[in-house]
Amino acid sequence: MSAVASFVSPTEPHVMPTFGRLPVAIVRGQGCRVWDANGKSYLDALAGIAVNTLGHNHPVLTPALQQQISEIMHCCNYYYTPNAEKLAAKLVAYSGMTNVFYCNSGLEANEAALKLARKFGHDKGIERPEIVVYEKAFHGRSIATLSATGNEKIQQGFGPLVEGFIRVPVNSIEALKQATAGNPNVVAVFLETIQGEGGINPMHVDYLRDVRQLCDERDWLMMVDEVQSGMGRTGKWFAHQWAGIVPDVMPLAKGLASGVPIGAVVAGPKAAHIFKAGSHGSTFGGNPLAMRAGLETLQIMEKDDLLGNASRMGAYLRTAFERELGNVKGFVEVRGQGLMMGIQLDRACGALMQRAVDAGLLLSVTADSVVRLLPPLILSQAEADELVSILVPLIKTFLAEAP
Repeated sequence: MSAVASFVSPTEPHVMPTFGRLPVAIVRGQGCRVWDANGKSYLDALAGIAVNTLGHNHPVLTPALQQQISEIMHCCNYYYTPNAEKLAAKLVAYSGMTNVFYCNSGLEANEAALKLARKFGHDKGIERPEIVVYEKAFHGRSIATLSATGNEKIQQGFGPLVEGFIRVPVNSIEALKQATAGNPNVVAVFLETIQGEGGINPMHVDYLRDVRQLCDERDWLMMVDEVQSGMGRTGKWFAHQWAGIVPDVMPLAKGLASGVPIGAVVAGPKAAHIFKAGSHGSTFGGNPLAMRAGLETLQIMEKDDLLGNASRMGAYLRTAFERELGNVKGFVEVRGQGLMMGIQLDRACGALMQRAVDAGLLLSVTADSVVRLLPPLILSQAEADELVSILVPLIKTFLAEAP
C-alpha cells in the first residue's frame, strides 16, 4: 500500500462527515480513467458529477493551466481580467444572451439568479416577490437555494426556510397557471431543463416553449438552471436549446472549466442590467485561473466537436442499454439526453454504487432508484462498450435478487 493510501483514513476523523463516502481514494486520472491509491483502475462514468468535461489530464488543458499558474492565479475584481471578457463573449455567442456574472459554483450561480429575480420584482414595485420552483428540483444547499430545492429530506433541520417560493409539478403548464393565478407577486419561473439530482427528469420541449411564452405574457423572468445539463452535455451547448428558446437568466457551473471551480450567470436583456456596482459580488469569481480553464475548455470542445460526440455516444449508450435491459424485470426506462443519462429501476439501488466500484466503474445513484451516468464528453465508443459490459451484468444481477 502506498504512502497516500496509508494516509487516507476510511473514517476521516478530522473532516466533517457531510458526504457518504465509498472506501476509495482517487489519486490520478488520464482521459476517461482514474486510479486509486492502491493502483486500481476505474472507468469514470461520473466525471466528478458532470465536472470533468475533458476527462483527466487533458494534453492541451493541463499545460495551459500550468502556464497560467506560473503567471497569475488570482487578482481582485477591482481590476480587469482579460480572459473574463473572452470567456463571456463565447458564452454570450453560444447562448444568444448578453452579459455574464462570474462566481465559483452552481450554488453561487443559483443564489445570484434568485437575487436577480427579487431585485427585478422590487424594481417593479413588488415588495414580496415570489418565484415559481419545481417538485424534485435541486438548486443547492445554501439557505435560499435549499428553500428553492424540492427535497424535504435535505431540508430537514435547517428551518425556517426562505419564503417566497411557489412549488409546482414538472411539465404541466396548467398547474403552473393555476398556482400563479391572480398573484401579482410572481416575478420568475426557475427550472432545471433536466433535473439531475431529482432523477434525470427532463422538461418536455413543448413545456419549455409554453413557459417561455407565459413568462413573456406576464413579464416574468424565465430562469433556467443549466448547472448540470449545460456545457455540451446533452449535445447542445445548453439543454434548453433543444426547445429553441432563450431564457432571461441561466446559471452555469460544473463542466464549464473541466474541474477548476467556476460558476457563471448568463443574462439576457431583461435581466442583464439589474445588478449594479455593489449589488452582488464574489471574491474569487472571475479569477485568472478559472477564466483560463473555462476559455481553454470551450476552445477544445469546439475544435474536437465534443457536442457532436456527446450526441453520438449518448444515442449509442441509450440504444445499448435499452437493448440489453429492455426485457429485464425491474428495469423501467432510460431517461435524459446525450451524456446525461439515468437508468430508472423499480426499486432503490444505492448498493450499485459500491458494486460498480468493485467492478472498476464510477457512477452514482440519484433519487434512490436511478443509476446516473455523466461521463466525460471525450468518451470513445470503445469506452462506451466497456461501460455497458460492466454495468449491464451488475444491474441484471441486482434486479434478479429479491426486491
